[in-house]
Amino acid sequence: MPQAALALTADRRRSTGEPHQALHALLTDTGQPLAIPAARHPEQAQLEAALFLACCRLGGLSQHSLGIVHVRPQEDQLTLRLHAEPYIVHHWADFLLPRLNTDGSDPRDRITGVPGLRYRREGSNICLHRPGMPARIVLTGFNPRWWERIAHRFTTDHYDMLQHEPDWTPAERADHTATVTSPFEPAPLFSPLLRRIRATAGPGPVNSTDAWSSIGGFRLETIDGPPCPDLIRLLGDGPTGLGWEVDHKRCTCLCDHTHADVGCGIDFREPSTGELVYYSNTKWGRTLDDRRREAIAEMNRAAFA
Repeated sequence: MPQAALALTADRRRSTGEPHQALHALLTDTGQPLAIPAARHPEQAQLEAALFLACCRLGGLSQHSLGIVHVRPQEDQLTLRLHAEPYIVHHWADFLLPRLNTDGSDPRDRITGVPGLRYRREGSNICLHRPGMPARIVLTGFNPRWWERIAHRFTTDHYDMLQHEPDWTPAERADHTATVTSPFEPAPLFSPLLRRIRATAGPGPVNSTDAWSSIGGFRLETIDGPPCPDLIRLLGDGPTGLGWEVDHKRCTCLCDHTHADVGCGIDFREPSTGELVYYSNTKWGRTLDDRRREAIAEMNRAAFA
């Protein structure tokens, strides 16, 4: 495999997890590194950001942040290959499928899950979409019957599941409108980040990535993330980066500390909007020990119960 071609796909492979063989055909004769396409439609970016923020609650139980093995970004579609474990599929369905929350007062609290999200099976894949919108996310890498069994169980157990509604419900519309018109609309930040989610994974056997809105910006956290220079290149001004600028940095990547309470912090600024993303890597140094393996086995057993 020519080293020059490998170099041109290197940063994209690191950010998305795609194999070089799948990317080689996309290379052009310009000799430029292979870019990562952005979502063409605002509705696509909005769906990706909503999915990202919902699934961040997964935590860290495997080497794959959010359970995503690799991403296939296209302008009008995003394909996510998930880690083929029933508990991963269970968590994704639980976090994503919308249902009513009668206790919420703010419109954004009236829906649990992603408002407007619906799914359909397409062969061996699960397609996530929103009625009447040019938005499409394809989930692959697992037995689609797992998703169907889990979703059916949710429908049986939770009477306010909205999957079978043919159109948006008023509560979903209100939630979506409140989100996209808020001062901190997440799509411009987190759709591109989801398309580069592997950039947030560190070299260890357990990874997790979390994000949430915070006063004056957003917070992004990894528990055992990558070295800061790598993350800055992949999210910053690298050839496939987001152009995020470093506003402030406290980095211990090159020190000899191994204590769990010593981590790294980077304040990123998105230059076109001025939005701040406060990133931290807490460096817990987790391992895939017997206790964690037992927890995964128990969650897999409970996934279809």
